[in-house]
Order: sequence, then C-alpha cells, then structure tokens
Amino acid sequence: MKKIILGRTNLMVTKTAFGALPIQRVTLEDAKVILRKAYDNGINFFDTARGYTDSEEKLGYALSDVRKDIIIATKSPAKDKKTLFENLEISLMKLKTDYVDILQLHNPKDLPNPDEKDGLYDGLLEAKRKGMVRFIGISNHRLSTAMTAAESELYDTIQFPLSSLSSKEDLKLIEKCKKRNIGVIAMKALSGGLITNAASTFAFLRQFDNVVPIWGIQRESELDEFIALEKNPPVLDEAMLSIIQKDRTELLGAFCRGCGYCLPCPASIEIPIAARISLLLDRAPYQKFIEDGWKEKMENIENCIECGHCKSHCPYELNTPELLKSELKKYRKFCAAHKA
Repeated sequence: MKKIILGRTNLMVTKTAFGALPIQRVTLEDAKVILRKAYDNGINFFDTARGYTDSEEKLGYALSDVRKDIIIATKSPAKDKKTLFENLEISLMKLKTDYVDILQLHNPKDLPNPDEKDGLYDGLLEAKRKGMVRFIGISNHRLSTAMTAAESELYDTIQFPLSSLSSKEDLKLIEKCKKRNIGVIAMKALSGGLITNAASTFAFLRQFDNVVPIWGIQRESELDEFIALEKNPPVLDEAMLSIIQKDRTELLGAFCRGCGYCLPCPASIEIPIAARISLLLDRAPYQKFIEDGWKEKMENIENCIECGHCKSHCPYELNTPELLKSELKKYRKFCAAHKA
C-alpha cells in the first residue's frame, strides 16, 4: 500500500483509506470481517464519526488489538467545549482506545472562535494537551468554510468532498492546504455512488500528493476493488479523462450525494436514494428500483409534511422537498416507459 505523510501531522497514512460510515449498515461480525481484511491488506487509516451510529463500536471491536498499527480519525458535532469532551469520552470508549489520532469538528456551519476562553476550539486544544487527541481537524461540505479553515492554519487536517467531478474552485482547496502543509482528506470520492467507474476518480485523486481519499466501504467486494486498484493503480490518460468528462457532463450542477444528513425524515421518505433516483436509474442497474417495493417508497414522497428538516440540514443547501417532487415525476415517467 502506498503511503503519504498527512500534512504537518507527519502521520504516514495509506493513500487508500477506509471510510467507515457505511459499516453502520452491516452486522457487527460482517463489519469485523471487512475491517480486518482491510487491515490485513495494508490499509492503516480509518475515518469514522460519533454521529455514525455504531461505526466507532465496530472499529473498536475489529481493530482494538492492532491499535498501535493504525491511525483513527473521528468527528464530533459538538458546538461547545462540554459537549466536545462528552462526545470524545464516548468515542474513546467505543473505539477501545485512550486517544484518537485526529479529532475533527463535524461539518460546522460556522468556525469556532479560537480566542474564546473555554470555547469549542479551546476544548480541542485541551484534549490535545491531555493526550486524548494527537491532531485537530475539521470536516465540511461548504467550500467557503473549508477555505477559511485552511487560511486560519488552526487545523492540521481538512476533510472535504473531492472527486473527479470537483470544480476548479474546489480543487483550489488542495493547493491552499499544500502551501500551508495541511493534510487533505477527500470524502465523497464516488459522489455517493453516482461515479460508477471507481478507477476514474481513483486515478484523478491519485495525482495530488497531499490528498487521501477515504473510500466508503460497506461490502467485501467493494474493498476488493480498491485493493486491486491499489495494487495496479490506473493511469490518468486520455481514455480515463474521457470517462471523467462524460461523468461531468451527465452530472452537471447540484445533485444529492446521498450523505444522509437530511435524516431522519418524519414521513419516512428514503431521501438519500429518492432525491437522486433519476441519476441512479441512468447510471446503475435499474431493475431493483422499479420493483413494487421501491415504487411504494417513491410514492411515499407524496406524504411529505414540508417540515423543512431535510432542507435545513442539507450541507449542499439543496431545496430537498422540491428535488424530491421533481424526482418522483421523473421516476413515474421512467416506470411508464419501462412498463413497470
């Protein structure tokens, strides 16, 4: 496994890293099998979060006996110092460790005031002084916030959505971080599964020597694909660039990445899938999405109560209720065309 130094942390992390959000959807034992296989094949960097239900617990269960050989990044959604330490104590217990390598603030709308006594940032520094945390990071879906965080030089790492679809403006973050020796962690590298050719975005992100993609892995077959790509890295040649350009054309504009921050939905609408169903119908095997079960789920959009929860929690600031209505119309049209 190729390793790089993650900015000023000087942590040697594998260029292929494990995003542990999806393992919350599998059983404890299945998660252990996947995580151990990742470790046995050389992956040493695992990213999770307090908000990923039992993801931290599964990491602790599977990898606590090799803790000294791995690097763990987790996140806290805390908005104050007291909650930060409460979150951190739970994370350490679940992960079965007495420290985390990187503690990241989880997608804050506003950056904390570093000069506030006993404020959130002061809490990060205190956790570091106490040895509970080695390095301080931040994750964010807003480019302006990520850029400001980089310019402040207060964070050792910045996690941001980066893929072969990233705009020129998004990619400027990479250079800004490189100049300041800040490690870049790339999330959503497959844009929530809408990039169906993993090799293309793998090759695209490989060209940046200060970027570490965390691949969201739920199935052993997905892990196998990234292990194979690591053993034989694809080249960013004209053929690969052509694939990337096709993706950019088809996925132009704002779209749901399936991050799930909109959940839970009080009307039980499966927003992360429903809000991008037309893209999935075009870019993935569509048959399962037009079966009766999914028809019922899509028609549930009609039960939206307009509470505004999804819209206010979308990190990409999408008008989710309107997007859902639009996707339902497209879905009905697709089903009619396929006589489903």
